Amino acid sequence: MNQICFRSLFILPWLVALSLTVSAQEAKEKVVTREKGPALSPATEAKPALPQRAHLALLAGEVSRAAGVEVIEIGTDKFGMLPGGKEADGIVGDFVLRNDRIEAVISGNLPLRRPNMSAFYGEGNETPGCLFDLTLKGASNDQITIFSPASQKGAVNYVKPYIGGKRQRVGVETMVTAAKKDGISRQHLYLLEDGWQGLLIETHLINETDKEAKVSVKDLWTQMRVKGTIKGIQWADAINPAHKCGYAFAWVQDGGATIPTGDSVNLRPGEKMKVARFLAVAESPAAAVGLVAAFRDSKSTGGVKVTFTSPDEKAVTDARVMIKVGDSPAVPAYPNDKGVAEFAFIAGDFDATAEDIGRDAVSRKLSIAPGRISDWDCTMTKRAAIQFKIVGDDGEDTPCKIQFHPRKGTSKVNLGPTDRAHGCVDQWHSETGDFTVPLPVGEYRIIVTRGPEFDAITRDVTVAAGEVVAFDGQLERTVWTDGWISADFHNHSTPSGDNTCGTPDRLINLAAEHIEFAPTTEHNRIYDWAPQIAELGLTPFLTTVPGMELTGRGAHFNTFPLKPEPMKQDGGAPVWQKDPRLNAIVLRDYQGQEPDRWVHVNHPDMTENFIDRNGDGRADGGYAYFGNMLDGLETQNYRGTNILADAPFSIGKARTGLGKQVSYHREFIWLQLLNQGLDVWGIGVADSHHVYGNGVGSWRTYLPSPSDDPEEIDWREVSAQAKNGRMIVSSGPFLKVMTGMGTIAGGHERSNGSVLLKVSVQCSNWLDIDRVQVLVNGRQDPRYNYTREKNPEMFEKKPAVMRFQETLKLDLSEDAHLIVVAIGENETLQQGFGTSTQASYRPCAYNNPIFIDVDRGGFEPNYDTLGYDLPVKGLSVEAVEKLLGR
Repeated sequence: MNQICFRSLFILPWLVALSLTVSAQEAKEKVVTREKGPALSPATEAKPALPQRAHLALLAGEVSRAAGVEVIEIGTDKFGMLPGGKEADGIVGDFVLRNDRIEAVISGNLPLRRPNMSAFYGEGNETPGCLFDLTLKGASNDQITIFSPASQKGAVNYVKPYIGGKRQRVGVETMVTAAKKDGISRQHLYLLEDGWQGLLIETHLINETDKEAKVSVKDLWTQMRVKGTIKGIQWADAINPAHKCGYAFAWVQDGGATIPTGDSVNLRPGEKMKVARFLAVAESPAAAVGLVAAFRDSKSTGGVKVTFTSPDEKAVTDARVMIKVGDSPAVPAYPNDKGVAEFAFIAGDFDATAEDIGRDAVSRKLSIAPGRISDWDCTMTKRAAIQFKIVGDDGEDTPCKIQFHPRKGTSKVNLGPTDRAHGCVDQWHSETGDFTVPLPVGEYRIIVTRGPEFDAITRDVTVAAGEVVAFDGQLERTVWTDGWISADFHNHSTPSGDNTCGTPDRLINLAAEHIEFAPTTEHNRIYDWAPQIAELGLTPFLTTVPGMELTGRGAHFNTFPLKPEPMKQDGGAPVWQKDPRLNAIVLRDYQGQEPDRWVHVNHPDMTENFIDRNGDGRADGGYAYFGNMLDGLETQNYRGTNILADAPFSIGKARTGLGKQVSYHREFIWLQLLNQGLDVWGIGVADSHHVYGNGVGSWRTYLPSPSDDPEEIDWREVSAQAKNGRMIVSSGPFLKVMTGMGTIAGGHERSNGSVLLKVSVQCSNWLDIDRVQVLVNGRQDPRYNYTREKNPEMFEKKPAVMRFQETLKLDLSEDAHLIVVAIGENETLQQGFGTSTQASYRPCAYNNPIFIDVDRGGFEPNYDTLGYDLPVKGLSVEAVEKLLGR
C-alpha cells in the first residue's frame, strides 16, 4: 500500500481557515467574498470577524459567493444555473449552493413548493426549505428527490442565504418559528465549505412551550431503493445503477452537536439542542460512505483503488465492486470511464467481489489501513454477450424489446431494476436495433417484439464464456392498420413523483411497444417529452403533445395540450379540487380557451362519480352533469378486462391476503350507464409507472389518422377523432367494425332494424382470439356470439394474420348501441410480455358504441340496467353474495 495525501483525497472539516473581505465593487455587485488562508488545526483555527457591511448584505439576501462557495437565488435570468439530472426539480425562487465540487438546490419559500406530487403527498406536507437536488458540480446527475432534515414539512417563516457560526460558514437557512408550528422553533442550516464534497446540515431546536416535548429528528430522503447502513452511516444508490451516483449521511458532532440515539429527542421547556449530519454525494455509494466517514474522523479511513481490466477490453467500465460490511447489504463502488474506482472507505478488512454481467465474478479480501491506499488490479474474464442487429420490414433501424428466457437449467437472468429500459429484469428495451446485451453463460430463448402489429422473432441461443453472439433479425409488420394509429393517453415517468422510471426509459418503452402517439401526462406537472424524444432519435417513431395528469384524493384527469412553464412550481399546473366537476371546468379552459383540448377521467370510480356521490349506499346520481364535462373515461387501465362480465361486481381474495373483498367492474357499469344516456367514450391506457411489470403495452387505443407517420401526426386531428368516439380499445388485436352504410365507432345511423356489421380482426403471430361477441345495448345477445369452437370456419382465414373477417347481419327491435368484442378467452399475452405482469392478460379489443336509430325518431337509450341495479358504494361481501345469488 502507498502513503496517500488526505488533503487531496478526503474532505476534512478543518480543511481551510477563511477570512472575509468585502470591497466596494463587490458590495455594489451584491457579492460577499471570503478568501482561503493557510490550513490550520482546529485548536489554532482563525476566527475572523464578519464586517458589519457583510452582515447587512446577508440580511438583504445579497450573498453570492464566499471562499469559493456560492449562494445563488434563482431568478428568471439565472434559471440556467440550476443543476440537472434525473431527479432535478429546481425552479425560480430556489437557492443554488455550490463550491468547487458539488451543487445543491434548497427549495425557496414558495407557495405549494415540493419537488413532485409524492414528496410529500397531501395538503400541509409541502417542503419549502428542504434539499431538493445534490450532484457533483457540472455532472448534471442529481439522483435524490428530497432530503428533509428532521422530517421538515409544511410552512416556514423564511429561506435565505446564511453566513455565521464560529467558522463563518456559508449556506442557506430555513427558519420555522415556534409560533409557526407546535411551539418548537426549528432552524435548518445547509452549510458548505470549499473543498467539501457534501453538505453539513444543522438543525437547531428550541422548546418554547412550558411542557416537555418529544420532537422528531428523523431525516427523510426519497426515493431510494437500494440502501443500507454501515457503522451509523446511511447510504443509498441511484435508482438506475448505470447512472453511477451514490449518497451517504450520518450524524456528526461538529460544533458540539448532539448525536441522537433514536428518531426523536425529548426537550425540556426552554431547552435548546443542535443536531448535525454530513450528507455526501459521490460517483458511488461506497465513495459517499468514505467521505462521510472521513468527515467524522479522518483517521478512520483509508483509500481504495480498483483497476478493472479484461482481455477483450483495456478498461472495464460497467463493472462494480461490492464491499460487504457486517450485516449491511453490500455497498457498491463503480469505475470511471477509464475503468478505475478510486475512493475513500472505512478502514478494516472486508470481503469484496468484483462483478459484471457476462463475466466471472472475482472475490478477494480487501484490507484498508488508515491513511493508506489499497490497490487492486482486477483482471476479469472476457464478456459473454449478444450483439443485436434488428431492423424493421423496411430494412431500417427500429426500436424493439428483447426477452431472455433461460433454458436447460440456465438460471433466471436479472439485468437490472424494473424501471429502466436498458436491462429490466429479463428484458431489454431499446431505442435502436443495434446494441449489445451482456448475459451470463447459458442457453436462452430470445423473443424480439415491437408491439402487437409486428410478428415476434423467436430463436434459441447458446452463450458461451467470453463469446459475443451475433443476433440479426427483421421485424415484419404483418398487421396493417392503414389510416389508424396506436395511441396511449396515460403514462408516467419520474417527474410524476409516484415512480422512479427515467423519462428516457419511458419513451423507449413506448416506442418499443409501438405506441405512435402519447401525450405527456405526468402527475400534477405540465411537462413536454418532445425534447427527450428528439434526443433519443425517436422522432420518426413517437410523437407527443404537452399535457398533464391532475391528481388528488379522488378523481384524476388527463388533459392535453397545455403549455409547460418550467420555471414555476409543477410547470404551472392547476391545483386539484375534490369536486371532479371543478377540475373538469378548470382544465377545459386552463391557460386560455382551447376548443380542441382533450379531458378524460382516469381509472374512474364509476359508483362515486356517476351513482353514489357521498358513499352513503343510496343512489343519488353521482356528481350531476359530470359526464357532460368529459371527453372520455378509461374503461381499461392496465389490468385485465371485464367487458364480458355478467355482473357489475365480483368477490375475490382481499389485497391483504386475508378474507374476501368486493371488486367493481368498471366496464360493466359503463355499459349500464350507456343505457341511461351517459355519452362518454371509453379508452384503453397502460397507466405505466415501470418498464417491466407496470409498463407500456397492456392497453392502447386505436384512432383514425390521415397519416400513419408519427412525425406527421396532428394532435388536433387525434383529439377530434377521440372526441367523436372513433376509437378501438385493444390489448393487442386490431379490430375494425363498420356498418354496411360505413358508420364506425362513435357514429349514428338510422335503420329499419336490419343492420350489417363488417367485422375484421387481425393478430400478429404472438396473439390470437377465439370469440367475437356483439353487445346489443350492453347485453351479450346469444345470436351474435361466435366462437372458434362453435364456428371454426369463421376463425380460419387467409392470410393467417386475419383471424376473423365476417359481415354479420343483426336484427334489432329497438334503438341500440352496438359494441363488438373480440377476445382470446383461452389465450394470453404471454409470448409478447414473457414474465412481466401483462403476460397473464387476455388479448381483447372492442369498439366504442355505434348508435342505431331504429324508429328514425332520434336515438333513445333503453334504460336497461342489465339485470342489476346501478351499484352504490360500500357494498359488503355478504350483500354482493346475495345479489349474485350465492
